[in-house]
Amino acid sequence: MPALDGVKVLDLTQYEAGTSCTQYLAWFGADVYKVERPGVGDPGRHVAGRESDSIYFMSFNHNKKSVAIALDTPEGRDLFLRLVPKVDVVVENFSLGTMEKLGLGYDVLKARNPAVIYATIKGFGTYGPHSTFKCFDRIAQAAGGSVSVTGEPGGPPIMPGATFGDTGSGVHCALGITAAYVQRLRTGKGQMVEIAMQEIIATFMREPMSHRQWNPSPEQRRGNRTVVPTDLYPCKGGGPNDYLYIFVATSRMVDALFAAIGKPELLEDPRFATTPDRRANGDILHEEIKEWTLQYTKQEAMDILGAVGVPCSAIYDTEDLFHDDHLNQRNMVRQIEHPAHGKVTMLAPPIHMSESEVEMVRAPLLGEHTVDVLSAELGLDRDALAGLASRGVLGMMEPVPQGAAAG
Repeated sequence: MPALDGVKVLDLTQYEAGTSCTQYLAWFGADVYKVERPGVGDPGRHVAGRESDSIYFMSFNHNKKSVAIALDTPEGRDLFLRLVPKVDVVVENFSLGTMEKLGLGYDVLKARNPAVIYATIKGFGTYGPHSTFKCFDRIAQAAGGSVSVTGEPGGPPIMPGATFGDTGSGVHCALGITAAYVQRLRTGKGQMVEIAMQEIIATFMREPMSHRQWNPSPEQRRGNRTVVPTDLYPCKGGGPNDYLYIFVATSRMVDALFAAIGKPELLEDPRFATTPDRRANGDILHEEIKEWTLQYTKQEAMDILGAVGVPCSAIYDTEDLFHDDHLNQRNMVRQIEHPAHGKVTMLAPPIHMSESEVEMVRAPLLGEHTVDVLSAELGLDRDALAGLASRGVLGMMEPVPQGAAAG
């Protein structure tokens, strides 16, 4: 049985931070009703100027049902409020004050359903000097500190490429909701779960921030080389991502590295005998290791060193991830049939649970489940729904069969 089987979620999220949260809940088996504006939907549907659903949107909205309701109309607001007592969770990541302007703030929803769990994701939280500031992933990464330690020493800060601020906030929010749900099972009471994206990135910065106890000055940019010979090494092929990253944390790993690259004499070389020695001669040692890595592709080098206990990885690019044999054997790469795009390749849920299996289903078309959800939850018949649609309150379409993942 899916872990969150029977849990119902009203999803008012858009783009990535909020949609990541509700996607995790859907992956765990919750019924997620994605409430979208008729004719427009989640802005993420149109990323990169797409007229039909973007791959970006599909990547963050697996296993959800789309219900198109115009919340800025009295009838649409009323329909939403009638749904609130039917569900366990409401999640939103609108700009601060939007829900209140719609007359759908936490106090209003709590009055309709005292047990409701209301989750909100904001860039800087719901209070504080910056709470009204708009935020996207990269803003959160700048404000949370991660950008300050990314880049080469002496150079400018560099934005990390992965969206830790968005998806990281979503995952934390899903965890908060799950904890609130467990607490509700004990107390019967709902509560508000608040996530500030800046705080999530700051939490990811705990390791570099911990260095302040020894050095009160700001942590420096780290680059690729930390404790020598930890560094990035070029490999055969010469492409922009044909590199191997080696992370050597102990003297035993250093010994294993020197033996694996066929240079056991380095073990006796006084220039590399201790950590301070290796640091002082880092450029020389880098050339010794680079001479070896250039003889192999990044995957070959990874396989050789990984097999003897040297922590390392090829620099996987976005194509490598989809074709990686390891990820494919673990069923992390799936193909989903989509009515507008045909077969689409994307990543599966990364949390594996032995007693909770949920089939991976494609993202919904806009308004695809309006009829099904409002009929089931509110008892509205097709004529009533058609009347609401004619007045612009709802967007709906005939149900389209869900395309499940293959393989």
